[in-house]
Amino acid sequence: MSAPPELPEIVGRAFDVCRKAGYVSFCRNETGRLLATLAATRGGTMAEFGTGCGVGTAWLRSGVRDDARIVTAELDPRLATAAAEIFQNDPSVDVLAADWSTLRDQGPFSLLFLDSGEPDSVQVDVVADLVEPGGLVVLDDFTPCEIWPPIHRGRVDTLREGWLTDERFTAVEVMVASDAAAIIATRR
Repeated sequence: MSAPPELPEIVGRAFDVCRKAGYVSFCRNETGRLLATLAATRGGTMAEFGTGCGVGTAWLRSGVRDDARIVTAELDPRLATAAAEIFQNDPSVDVLAADWSTLRDQGPFSLLFLDSGEPDSVQVDVVADLVEPGGLVVLDDFTPCEIWPPIHRGRVDTLREGWLTDERFTAVEVMVASDAAAIIATRR
C-alpha cells in the first residue's frame, strides 16, 4: 500500500491551525481533493457555509483559478479567527465571523460547499437561488446508501432525497471513501 499523495501546502497549514485550536471536525482529504478538482473548473465567486478552522476552504483554494474568489462564513468567532490566520495574506479568500446567511448578498456562487450536518440550512429550497446557472453545490458528510429512497439511521433521508430529485438541479451522490459520500448538484 502506498502513502497518500502529499497535501497542498495551504491544506497542511489548515490542519496545523485545527490542531492548535483543538478542532477535530473538518473536511476529509477525499472530499477535499474533490473540492479542489471542482474549484479548478470554476471562476467567479465560490462560497463555503460553515468554515470551521478552514480545511475545506483550503482545499477549495488549492484548486481555484486566479480569477476566482472564495467567501466563507463561520458562526463561531474563535474558529473564524483561526481560519482567517490561514488566509491573512490571500486577497482571493474572505473569512467572515458570521452566520452563512450574511453571504446571500455576495452570490450567486459558481460553487457552494455545504456540510450536510446542518440539515435545516442546506435544504435545497434554502440555497437553490444562491447558485448561478451551471453552478455547483457540493454537500459532504453523507453515509453511503445503495437503496431508494435513501435511508439514514432508520429513516428516509429527506435531505439527500430532496437534492437528488429537485428539478432545478442535476445531482449525483458519489462515494469519496468506503464510509463517506458527497452530493454534487449542478444548477440547471
